[in-house]
Amino acid sequence: MYARAAVLRSQPGKWDIVDVDLEPPKSGEVLVRMAYAGLCHSDDHIATGDFTMPTPINGGHEGSGVVEAVGPDVVGLAVGDHVVTSFVPACGQCRWCASGQPNLCDAGMRFGTGAMADGTFRMFADGVPISRSGGLGTFATYNVFAQQSCIKVRADAPLDVACLVGCGVPTGWGSAVHALATQPGDTVIVMGIGGVGANALQGARHAGATDVIAVDLVASKRAKALEFGAHHFFTSMDEAIDLARSLTNGQGADGVVITTGVVDGTQIERAFAGIRKAGTVAVTAAGSMDTVGIPVRLFELSMYQKRIQGVLYGMGAPRREVQRLLDMYLRSQLKLDELITHRYTLEEINAGYADMRAGLNIRGIIDFETA
Repeated sequence: MYARAAVLRSQPGKWDIVDVDLEPPKSGEVLVRMAYAGLCHSDDHIATGDFTMPTPINGGHEGSGVVEAVGPDVVGLAVGDHVVTSFVPACGQCRWCASGQPNLCDAGMRFGTGAMADGTFRMFADGVPISRSGGLGTFATYNVFAQQSCIKVRADAPLDVACLVGCGVPTGWGSAVHALATQPGDTVIVMGIGGVGANALQGARHAGATDVIAVDLVASKRAKALEFGAHHFFTSMDEAIDLARSLTNGQGADGVVITTGVVDGTQIERAFAGIRKAGTVAVTAAGSMDTVGIPVRLFELSMYQKRIQGVLYGMGAPRREVQRLLDMYLRSQLKLDELITHRYTLEEINAGYADMRAGLNIRGIIDFETA
């Protein structure tokens, strides 16, 4: 069958909207009609070349849609089911799944090649195979996914907000709840208020933090930061750290979540300096694959027992988190509608990412439903 897809032909580059051919789903695979896709910063890393990926590549890993067809041996999914995509599939058998860390599932590494698990492709343009972001490719009107990459969700959850729980919401939420292990009374700093950082604010508040401090270079994000749970907003880490120390008798924040667009060692150093003894810096933002080095004081690392914690998918179990977060939303315990600041057609994807880089979006989404 035919579909329309956003394809990156080289790195760095811009997304081209092209007609593609799709092979039907094979064993353990499903065909999904995409409803919405989130413009996550991770796919912009592919366009800028921060993440080296095989090209041509169909982008997008945060999305929602409806199952249109199922291949042989599919279990738990049927035509008509509403699904959210998961960029880390869970095989249920590897060491990580067995130890309760399915966000680190080995199957996710296999899909990192851009092909299906068997090394073949389902999307082609002019006979050329197209790889896919996270083994998915949600920037397309239709696509074929492995069943492990689709999470069935309740039909009464709106698909536009459901797409957000495929990545940005659980990543941000889990950064505060799981990575920092935020406790009632804690002081937490969130550096970078976008689609992930806004949810780190929500997570910190729900976990009971007494003081949640938001930091972003874009001053106009103050209102949104306060809406999502921040008690204070600053445009510099120095101001945020000074406040955290004044609130904690000079000790510093209990934890800092870094959700900036592209993380570097200097940002980690500032966050590290701002936490108390035995505090945690949760590094959720991704950096260039070629960047190395964190300029922290090694004495402070060991003698103050501080921790720098990498974070993938919020350190939670995606299938549990997706369902739980949607349940919270439907009980008015979690803000999701408010995350969507702009809606774009597939043809407007490059404008959407330009808006994101300009600080105009908390989360922009591609709307296939009304196109």
